[in-house]
Amino acid sequence: MKPLQVLKSADPAALAAFDQIIDVRSPGEFAQDHLPGAINLPVLDDAQRAEVGTIYVQDSRLRANRIGAAHVARNIARHLDTAFADRTEDFKPLIYCWRGGQRSNAMATILQRVGWQTAVLDGGYRTYRRWVQARLYDTPLNLDLILLDGDTGSAKTAILGALAERGVQIVDLEGLACHRGSLFGALTGQEQPDQKRFESQLILAFDALDPSRPVVVEAESSKIGNRVLPPMLWTAMRKAPRVEVTAPVSERARYLVETYGDITARREALLAILERLPIHPSRRRLAAWCEMVESGAYADLAEALMSAHYDPANILRARQYFRAYASFLTLLHLD
Repeated sequence: MKPLQVLKSADPAALAAFDQIIDVRSPGEFAQDHLPGAINLPVLDDAQRAEVGTIYVQDSRLRANRIGAAHVARNIARHLDTAFADRTEDFKPLIYCWRGGQRSNAMATILQRVGWQTAVLDGGYRTYRRWVQARLYDTPLNLDLILLDGDTGSAKTAILGALAERGVQIVDLEGLACHRGSLFGALTGQEQPDQKRFESQLILAFDALDPSRPVVVEAESSKIGNRVLPPMLWTAMRKAPRVEVTAPVSERARYLVETYGDITARREALLAILERLPIHPSRRRLAAWCEMVESGAYADLAEALMSAHYDPANILRARQYFRAYASFLTLLHLD
């Protein structure tokens, strides 16, 4: 039997040589982040991995290895009968685990014995992660960015979507982060992706773009919810020209009420968010805002919050971080 092929790089060009990329880590590890296009065929599931680790620490290394090997053997057998059942003799899979160790080699050795042209990724997921970090932390972003800026409630995300429908290149940072970019921005029913997954998705979005054409992104702070914009992206955004959207405050308030219907439908959650605002309003002002919530006066609340917090914060952010000059787009209606 030929020795296993060992792939040294996680560059997309190298990965493209394989028919399938197989992540043999646990489902929990896979959900946190994984190589683009990979499928998850774990040799240990989350419970089995925890069981083996506990036995290793609390009991015996030998017993942990024996029980782990039994789990691995059964799981690989199941995958052979299901996921690999229809694979032909020219099938070329790439196998990886966390660091290119026992889990990936166990799966790869058996697939190689079956007769498939099998390779393992040297260093496993960590090799891919180092490649991601080199792209986003050490390499200047080779994209011609244009920032879409403007006050809260000026329909920037909707404008971004309309531009995409008309063939303009965009990257929806808030969409990738599963967050609308403020204390009220968490998307109901969706957790934010892990930082590693967010960065992987950014690279996929960047690599789908034509670098010879401009790319529009929404102006953001360096964090979107709990996700941090990688340094090279943030640096490029700070240098990019801005288009600033303006609209009457009454229109913005109306738009916010319509857009944040998932938040206004949960009054207790909304009241809790008001308590956490970073501006530390007086007791009287906070009580007035809470009364607006209780009475359903959400447009009044939106105007009050924009006046007291969001509009001043946006002005300060633009002055501190972005280029002073901006083109202006004035919208009288946000329909």
